[in-house]
Amino acid sequence: MSQVLDTPPPTQAPADDDLAALAARHGLSVSGARPSLPEYVRQLWARRHFITAFATAKLTAQYSEAKLGQIWQVMTPLLNAAVYYFIFGVLLGTKHGVPDYIPFLVTGVFVWTFTQSSIQVGTRAISGNLGLVRALHFPRAALPISFCIQQLQQLLFSMAALVVILLSLGVPISVSWLLVIPTLVLQFVFNAGMAMIMARMGAKTPDIAQLMPFVLRTWMYVSGVMWSIAKLTKKDHLPHIVTVLLQTNPAAVYIDLMRFALIKSFHAKQLPPHVWPTAIGWALVIGVGGFIYFWKAEEKYGRG
Repeated sequence: MSQVLDTPPPTQAPADDDLAALAARHGLSVSGARPSLPEYVRQLWARRHFITAFATAKLTAQYSEAKLGQIWQVMTPLLNAAVYYFIFGVLLGTKHGVPDYIPFLVTGVFVWTFTQSSIQVGTRAISGNLGLVRALHFPRAALPISFCIQQLQQLLFSMAALVVILLSLGVPISVSWLLVIPTLVLQFVFNAGMAMIMARMGAKTPDIAQLMPFVLRTWMYVSGVMWSIAKLTKKDHLPHIVTVLLQTNPAAVYIDLMRFALIKSFHAKQLPPHVWPTAIGWALVIGVGGFIYFWKAEEKYGRG
């Protein structure tokens, strides 16, 4: 006589929709899920004190092991300016025909360094801080933004040295110096947008960080840091498209605005056409666009 064993029917795993409904009914959400854009902005604002404190701490620790400490915040761009003055101003003669060339050069170096450093640290904002990204829950945009604030703080130290240089060379204090404030605001928004774009790209492809020094060096050479774009574009030997690209180059636009604000001999006629709308446009397009581009990959950072 055979014995029949009754086996229970196989249980069917619940569908993904059923699990989602069950989680929603009990107030559960996906870990690390991307919030809506308004909620993301609200979360960033709620952590504004952390962002500024993190930037200040990074700036303080940057030269903590050096003998001269925070003096290097000013010495580094000054030494760069001295090297560029010798190579481009003296050996290549770019200082000829440019009034107040030393203030012209130092202003360009300081402003360019702000953009260059913001992009460099932004590229490694996620890939270089994976431990922090994986350990704590916070809006990841806080990292590239805080690094840009760090570079802005360093620029302000450099600007203090720049004021001393301007006054020692006989450049008078002027009401136009107030234009430094809107120029820095626009440049900071642009730099933060670029940092967030590069942070997302660097998080996915870390090798980009190795390529950026070459890209940034090329960008510097076409941004009028050591030479006058206005002087070059007055000549007719350049194609019109090249002239337009040089004049609308965002780095050059912010450098020219800063020179116009600080140096009396740098006149409005040396500015490219529609310079303020161009500066505002770059800040809005790159700043807002970079923020949205970074936000769209929020749930992917630190994974894989």
